[in-house]
Amino acid sequence: MSWLRRLRVVDLSTGIAGAYASKLLCDAGADVVKVEPPDGDPLRRWSATRGDLGPEEDGALFQFLAGGKRSVVGEPGDPEVEALFADADLVIETFAPRAIDAFDLPGRHPGLVLLSISPFGRGGPYEQRPATEFTLQAEAGSVGTRGLPGQEPFQAGGRVTEWLGGTFSAVAALAAVQRARRTGHGEHVDFSLLEVTNLTASNFMDLFFGLAGRPELGGSAQSVETPSIEPTRDGYVGFCTNSAQQFSDFLLLIEQPELREDAALAQVPGRLARFDWWTDLVKAFTRTRSTAEIVEQASLLRIPVAPVNDGEAVLEHEQLVARGAFRKDPTGRFVAPRPPYEIDFEKAPPPQPAPKLGEHTGRIEARPVARPTPTGEPGLPLDGLRVLDFTAWWAGPSSAQMLASLGADVVHVEAIQRLDGMRMTGGAFLGQQERWWEYSFFYLAANTNKRGLTLNLQDPRGLGIARQLIAGSDVVIENYTPRVMDGFGLTWDAIHALNPQTIYLRMPAFGLSGPWRDHTGFAQTMEQMTGMAWLTGHADDQPRIQRGPCDPLSGMHAAFSLLVALEERERRGEGVHVECTMVEGALNAAAEASIEFSAYGGRLAREGNRSPAAAPQGLYPCEGHDAAMTPRWLALSVANDEQWRALVALLGEPAWARDPALADHAGRRAAHDRIDAELRPWFAAREREATVEALVAAGVPAGPVFDPRDTHRHPQLVARGYYEEIDHPIVGPQHTPTVPFRYTSVDRWLRRPAPTVGEHNRELLTELGLSDAEIDALAEAKVIGTHPEGL
Repeated sequence: MSWLRRLRVVDLSTGIAGAYASKLLCDAGADVVKVEPPDGDPLRRWSATRGDLGPEEDGALFQFLAGGKRSVVGEPGDPEVEALFADADLVIETFAPRAIDAFDLPGRHPGLVLLSISPFGRGGPYEQRPATEFTLQAEAGSVGTRGLPGQEPFQAGGRVTEWLGGTFSAVAALAAVQRARRTGHGEHVDFSLLEVTNLTASNFMDLFFGLAGRPELGGSAQSVETPSIEPTRDGYVGFCTNSAQQFSDFLLLIEQPELREDAALAQVPGRLARFDWWTDLVKAFTRTRSTAEIVEQASLLRIPVAPVNDGEAVLEHEQLVARGAFRKDPTGRFVAPRPPYEIDFEKAPPPQPAPKLGEHTGRIEARPVARPTPTGEPGLPLDGLRVLDFTAWWAGPSSAQMLASLGADVVHVEAIQRLDGMRMTGGAFLGQQERWWEYSFFYLAANTNKRGLTLNLQDPRGLGIARQLIAGSDVVIENYTPRVMDGFGLTWDAIHALNPQTIYLRMPAFGLSGPWRDHTGFAQTMEQMTGMAWLTGHADDQPRIQRGPCDPLSGMHAAFSLLVALEERERRGEGVHVECTMVEGALNAAAEASIEFSAYGGRLAREGNRSPAAAPQGLYPCEGHDAAMTPRWLALSVANDEQWRALVALLGEPAWARDPALADHAGRRAAHDRIDAELRPWFAAREREATVEALVAAGVPAGPVFDPRDTHRHPQLVARGYYEEIDHPIVGPQHTPTVPFRYTSVDRWLRRPAPTVGEHNRELLTELGLSDAEIDALAEAKVIGTHPEGL
């Protein structure tokens, strides 16, 4: 796996986001040189279950993230580090915003790509604010989506924002590097963790409210899915009923077929309105059966289902065992997920050891970079790339959308007989809008910058057109169960014969092999199966799904694997087959739980809004708070002793806070209940916004739980232009999210809205050489169309 062997990456970062971005590059063959301070990256000493490990032992999570990299001790300005910059294709940094500017890396090294990862991104009023993963989730609208009505909402566990940040930023950086090698134009990639959290974990609720005409906000936006995770006789089982058919089949599963006549129950609001009655009904069925029994029965009905695993049980899942998804670390101390993709069926080689601190200081060979002299405008990285997008829902469309945002000409294919399933979330506007399927907030957010084509592949004429399109495409992407495209005869051999240059990117939920090969899976399924849900929810409640991040996480792993495949196509002179599974991408983001268990026997579990990395941390109701009607939650996260001292000073140095037992993190973690009992009345008597400002001014990470229905008004998102208004022919102008990074070379990301059903049929078929009469005949035969059948 040496596809990126021409690339050198200098990694100055600390934290998971930068480390995972450079790990993805390293696993694909890039030479990654980690530059560390004399006492090393703090992750070297980190264990979520054992606390600070001290300088003698490198933590297992660090070893997973740093495997195969090289380490030098130094800092920007040192001669050795400056020489590394001169030889680098990419520099990754996570310093305080603008700290790196003093070294003028883009100016001194034309053609270099600089990736800056920061909590809020560069610019805007929040640029220098202290933040943690938790306060970012609160600010981004993520926390506010998740929770039982009237109760305290909760974070997505497992530090998922940082893993998402690493995956998205690796895509943004690698695309910029590939452009720099072709054109000589470097780039500064300004990546915002706040924006990636909003994009992946707020359920596009702001866009939904825009489509609804911006009604006055009232009450809480939080909810939970049902059916979802349910107790069984021996554990928990997870369901997902995204489609009407899946919910109908679920009613058969729980032996309530008569309820299929209840139209209100078939809708999420109808189930939430009768939440207690409905959940009692479901649990009456699940509690009397084993998890394995329910999984077997639900799978026969093609209901997305999985056991709800923790960091131990996930290691034993039959599909993951069959595919060798976990591998032993070179030290033999623990197991960890393998890279989540394969190119031309090539298995990943054994993982390489992590470097000792400074192991390669003074030993990095010079490697001059040859780049063309930049001329003209740089353009977008994927200008000229033609992508045929046979994907649906969110994971696949998000991957193709990123390629489109980066310049590719992406054609999204669906059929009037079978629309992209994500359009059905527009059903919230059924009875209000004639073309309600065009009002799907998820579809509108995940398919910008694409052209749209309807094509009935079950008709030989439609399949013939698909083959013509494949013959002219650089990339074909699909994310159905493997039997679907194979059933149309669109196998790798067939596609390779149609166009030897085409890259075939397949995104099966569970992989192209193994006993779960043909099982259906969605983001919820991955969160349940991989351990993410085990880390999410209140400690006294059941596990809860994170509600979405696994879809774009899968999408970005696939986009990254496609960029790697482009390198391999250039080397070989022909296209390649890429398999990037949804579940194995999620496993990498959930890696810490299985690593902690296999390395130390430690079991990570859900803690509500607390975290192993900060104490105190939680949500605190402020003045005027009413959980159901006027929630006023404040998110607080004290990540180090300096921040604790600042908080104590702001509190007025009360005697309880000066207890020496609270002076360090371990003591505060142990006394969290006692600290909360003191903090809650203090916050309850104070106005939220003023208190947040006082805390951040003192250097303490804090923020409001921002309403996810109104995040287009967030001051930082406004200042950075994260939302762009784009005019759609049916739904009109809407504030639409873009990408969670800025290129200095790009002023605006949205070039066109998501396509309406069959919007570009005539345009695309004319490009293929069909006459107007031929196109009309296809429409008459319903091979193509602009109105869905049966709706």
